[in-house]
Amino acid sequence: MNTFAILIGLGPFVGWGLYPTIASKIGGKPENQILGSTIGTFIFALIVTLSLKIQLPVGMNFVFSVLSGIGWASAQIITFQSFTLIGSSRAMPISTALQLIVTSLWGVLALGDWPSSFEKTVGSLALILIICGAWLTVWTENKSHEDKQTLKKAILLLVIGQVGYWAYSAAPQAAHVSGLQAFLPQATGMVLVSVVYAIFLSLKHQRKSAIKEKISYKHIISGFFFAFAALTYLISAQPNMNGLATGFILSQTSVVLATLSGIWLLGQNKAKREMFVTVLGLVLIVVAASMTVLV
Repeated sequence: MNTFAILIGLGPFVGWGLYPTIASKIGGKPENQILGSTIGTFIFALIVTLSLKIQLPVGMNFVFSVLSGIGWASAQIITFQSFTLIGSSRAMPISTALQLIVTSLWGVLALGDWPSSFEKTVGSLALILIICGAWLTVWTENKSHEDKQTLKKAILLLVIGQVGYWAYSAAPQAAHVSGLQAFLPQATGMVLVSVVYAIFLSLKHQRKSAIKEKISYKHIISGFFFAFAALTYLISAQPNMNGLATGFILSQTSVVLATLSGIWLLGQNKAKREMFVTVLGLVLIVVAASMTVLV
């Protein structure tokens, strides 16, 4: 596997690692966060597309690319809701583990990633280690009944959201277009979902729409971080780079930065023993992701 492909594959470490912390730091409701984030992503994608003179896909390829963005935005709305329940530093590892199970298995079973027995063995072991690592990061020393119920509710939300994340990763592969070609149509799908969501909530609750709230537009900044990660991931997941399974696992090392930045910058504090177990879990994730470079 070439060095350039690995570096591209680690681009999401920075973008997606800081994205949930920045979004949580700016604050606002989930509809504010998703609206600003998707607008920021659309602006970034439009600049990249125009600067590089990228030819957009047509027909069903365009539709699949838009559906990919719709899937992500739908899933991210649910993820933002889980942040309000258990915080980003706990929600992100859970989301990571679930996404790894769904997307990596799709890459292996449907797209032919990790074709040899050795690659399947190493990749499967890496997947197991990442799941174990993610579980360690949400371990708590003292669990109350209320905490357990809140955690269960957050996990249920994140499980539902995996359908959208799966569509985000799988749809561009079905379209047979490059990551750069899919980028702007994806961003278009994201903005469509966030605008419809904001309008729906304002009508349902008879309140001011997120479209008219200033805080929504502050989230354009977090959208730039997401867009950088999305672009590098889309390129990394192409068959001539890292492939979907390995590219996705490399991208999910972002959970390390997302977890630690959530703890340090958002005050989502952990007890000394909890912090030790969390760091151990993050080390497992990094080691496992490094293993995928071998395949």
